[in-house]
Amino acid sequence: MTPKELMISRYKAFVNKDWKYLVETSLHQTLEELNHPTTITWLKLDVVDNYDNFVEFKAYYRDGSNVVLLHEKSRFTQVDGVWKYDDGVIFNSKIERNESCPCGSGKKFKKCCAK
Repeated sequence: MTPKELMISRYKAFVNKDWKYLVETSLHQTLEELNHPTTITWLKLDVVDNYDNFVEFKAYYRDGSNVVLLHEKSRFTQVDGVWKYDDGVIFNSKIERNESCPCGSGKKFKKCCAK
């Protein structure tokens, strides 16, 4: 599995609240850190770039009535031939008004969830 494939599988695990998988595919995250009630509904994942052991992505989620963007450059480390999530740098990004709404409505963000 490549770092990009691992990133996508980890996103799916967040969607499905598969905390055990997230711990197994991470160097540092613990079950106690991840396994907690959440009101977050994941909407969409865009992989922006990937090279070597880095994957930059934008993940969109709904928290209550707000749609939020998580923009991160993740670093992966290989341990005994298996890639694991190491850490990441989070960017201060926002959803642009004229981009497609991440909820999947087909409308622009400003005409949909940004209201």
